[in-house]
Amino acid sequence: MKQTYSISELAKEFGVTTRTIRFYEEKGYLAPRREGTRRIYRQADRTQLRLILRGKRLGLSLDDTAEMIQMYGSPQGNRKQLEIFVSRIEEKRAELERKRRDLEVMLNDLQSVEEKCHMVLAEIR
Repeated sequence: MKQTYSISELAKEFGVTTRTIRFYEEKGYLAPRREGTRRIYRQADRTQLRLILRGKRLGLSLDDTAEMIQMYGSPQGNRKQLEIFVSRIEEKRAELERKRRDLEVMLNDLQSVEEKCHMVLAEIR
């Protein structure tokens, strides 16, 4: 397995822009080594980027994702990390379920209004 990566290699691998990676670096979530103006990312940076993007894909906030990443390597880190992860998943699932119910109500309302409009149009013809 490769030991170091350039910013462009990581960007290509994960399908993000180099600007996105620099943003995570500015926020302190990634800490590449510098050789002049070049950034040299380690395997740990690659793993953190993968976890950040997974958290984003799951709808977690960057702060929540970073909190879980920081637990790596700490005593009881895996257990605590998993407990927090499960909690965040439950919160996100509940939020999405609320949104789904709201969307179903909106879709029903739209259908009802559309049907009424079609009825009125039919009467006008």
